[in-house]
Amino acid sequence: MPTQYRSGTIRRGLNGLRKEALTNLQGELIFVRMWDPLIKNLSKFVPLTPQEVGIIQSLFTFRKYRKRQYILQEGDVARYETFIVKGVTRTYQVDEKGQEHVLQFGLEDWWVGDLYSFLTEAPTTYNVDCLEDTEVMHITRADLETLYEKVPKMERHFRIMIQNAFITSTRRLSATLAKSAQERYEEFIERYPQIEQRVANHQIASYLGITPQTLSRIRSHGPDRA
Repeated sequence: MPTQYRSGTIRRGLNGLRKEALTNLQGELIFVRMWDPLIKNLSKFVPLTPQEVGIIQSLFTFRKYRKRQYILQEGDVARYETFIVKGVTRTYQVDEKGQEHVLQFGLEDWWVGDLYSFLTEAPTTYNVDCLEDTEVMHITRADLETLYEKVPKMERHFRIMIQNAFITSTRRLSATLAKSAQERYEEFIERYPQIEQRVANHQIASYLGITPQTLSRIRSHGPDRA
């Protein structure tokens, strides 16, 4: 076999190995990017072993949604609890006049959905849509029960999560009833830092229970002229 031919064969072989290694590395990075946010979230209150992480990965499902696509719509039963890996969601209701009322925005490292519908299988009164292309992890009620059986400490994590959600909801109701528009806006910015670049002004105004014009005045002039 000529030396030149052998050298060319070796080079092609090495290039093939490099491409394969690069492809494998890219696949591993994508896998880590998909799962790492969820595992970190589930490890906030309870440490997890590698075996427990494997169980979690077998029970959650990764899914991508396009901008304006619905994760949950009014009248449906919430089949999943949903963790946001990447993107922004909006939870809202529509009144009898067709007016939308934003209840919550969801960001990376947040859980979204309707827990009542998820647990009772009653139709939801909420809509959850995506304000950006969004990547999530879903878990069904049956798989959540399996998770509790196989990793009992997860019950503590979700109990704390539900308690925190209840506290947040109570504080938001109190703020809506007792605080000024300026104070609600300041709390919104504290709760959702840097979200203003990702969400439309009229949606923020809806969340705050004010008009877009009032929101503009608050931003421009502060509380004295709001």
